[in-house]
Amino acid sequence: MPRPSPGPRPHRPPLPVRDGLNPTRLVLPHDPASVARYSTAAQYLRERFADDAAQVAEKLAAGEVVTGHGAVVDDATPYQPRGFLYLYRDPPSDEPEVPTLAELEVLHRDEDLLVVDKPHLVATMPRGRWVTRTVLVHLRATLDLPDLAPAHRLDRPTAGVLVLTVRPQVRGAYQTAFQERTVRKTYEAVAPLPPAGSALADGAQVVRSRIVKHRGVVRAVEEPGEPNAESRVELVARDDERGLGLYRLEPHTGKTHQLRLHMASLGLPLLGDTFWPELRADAPDDPARPLQLLARSVELDDPLTGERRRFVSRRALAAWPASPAAAPPVAPGRARR
Repeated sequence: MPRPSPGPRPHRPPLPVRDGLNPTRLVLPHDPASVARYSTAAQYLRERFADDAAQVAEKLAAGEVVTGHGAVVDDATPYQPRGFLYLYRDPPSDEPEVPTLAELEVLHRDEDLLVVDKPHLVATMPRGRWVTRTVLVHLRATLDLPDLAPAHRLDRPTAGVLVLTVRPQVRGAYQTAFQERTVRKTYEAVAPLPPAGSALADGAQVVRSRIVKHRGVVRAVEEPGEPNAESRVELVARDDERGLGLYRLEPHTGKTHQLRLHMASLGLPLLGDTFWPELRADAPDDPARPLQLLARSVELDDPLTGERRRFVSRRALAAWPASPAAAPPVAPGRARR
């Protein structure tokens, strides 16, 4: 039976991925002041990146800056309002080391998908201080998969199953499945035990609230209004001696910090959380005591084949080492259907 069409091929930038990194796209401003100020694209670049004048000069001289049509930018290239420029940005020289990156494992690989078991404290893709030492850039470079892209994201402190697409032609279909909430995601977490007699102590509880992430604010917040976030929380094991429980969490929506915030709202902040109950955003990473949150499984009807697929993490949470484990890792060069 032929596979359904994955849709049109996404637009490709005129510069290829290099060392696992996409080229940066700049949009030339079209406001009257900018149009009057700049006569060439090179002039705009030199002024915008005045603190990196030497690097800009090197990139221009090497022909590493191009227009949206792929033409090399030189000193004569005219300034085109709303036009695109592409160039490679240099990774930060002070990017922090990420020791846990070495623990990244491949769970599944085929012509469309790469599924990995992400360690704690590894960013999914470049953001902030982490650029090259991220899942996406590392795998693109080491597996020679320049078109690799995440179908969804896991926060840097969270470990577990992460699904990435291998080919641009199928990216939209899988990303849409996650965006439309047709994918079932199950997490495990360690947190204090609920109070005796509470609804959660006797079974599962559904938490609904309105979660908003304000620009420039580190953590999301709950606000009055129509709920836009829903999580199912279930206590599955308890350790009365330590006063801790192992929880199964099922998010039915995908708001920023949703599971961490919902657990904190129940008075059960996750172990190792630097956001709740107290904000410690600048706390140094402690690989021995990471956030105790694990994306245990991802299950979906494949949008291209209709096949039911389930991917399961083999990791255990440090605070609950008896968490279930799965089969031995798949070598990066092998495929498992």
